[in-house]
Amino acid sequence: MLDASASYSCTCKSCGKPIAKDLYVRKDDGVVCESCFLGMSGHEPAWAETELPYVSLAEALASALDAREHETGLHSKRVACHTMVLAKHFSHDAATLRQIYWGALLHDIGKIGIPDAILLKDGPLTPEEWETMQQHPEIGQQILKGVPHLAIAAEIVLCHEEKFDGSGYPRGLSGENIQLWARLFAVIDTLDAMTSDRPYRKGLPFEAAKAEIQRMAGSQFDPLAVETFLMEEATLRIMVELKCVDVPPVVKN
Repeated sequence: MLDASASYSCTCKSCGKPIAKDLYVRKDDGVVCESCFLGMSGHEPAWAETELPYVSLAEALASALDAREHETGLHSKRVACHTMVLAKHFSHDAATLRQIYWGALLHDIGKIGIPDAILLKDGPLTPEEWETMQQHPEIGQQILKGVPHLAIAAEIVLCHEEKFDGSGYPRGLSGENIQLWARLFAVIDTLDAMTSDRPYRKGLPFEAAKAEIQRMAGSQFDPLAVETFLMEEATLRIMVELKCVDVPPVVKN
């Protein structure tokens, strides 16, 4: 359903839907929405025809979770596609890559179980509230645990808040005890967070985010994941710089 209060300035050249923000300007054929842009990027896994309805459903759920937490654009689909850029350095197995995509896409699904009063709190959390917030990876794992053939995805969800030096949560894992795919995702998730606009700050340029990620190699991030990120800098830089580009609104006489 369209937002009646929004000013829809143009339509997506690909899907034909009205769009008001999170636009991409393509030099060859005009403007496309973020979802179509990501779909055109070629980084999603190869899906069987029978899987497509489930993919659409999962992406819609991820988009709803993003909207609940006031994320910018299609945060979850974006980090899923960007994680695939790194994951393909370590696996060419189609089934594994699909699971990595699912895990990255649904990394925050456990926040369904976190009360709005905590999740959307405007200010620091109390120790008790923070303890509740730290439960979301385990809640998410439990949600996916019952889905056949998503064991890898469920482990990404469980480990996505762990840090390489052991200071993360929920299990305080360190080093290679953290699943590789979750270690790759952690770099991408931070990249997207740092380069996205927030109500209280503008997103950082790619170069600043890159420097911070390099600084945290060996502490927050796996040095191997950072090395792979640097190998794919050109691709990720383009994808980040095209994120949420506004086009001039249509002026009505």
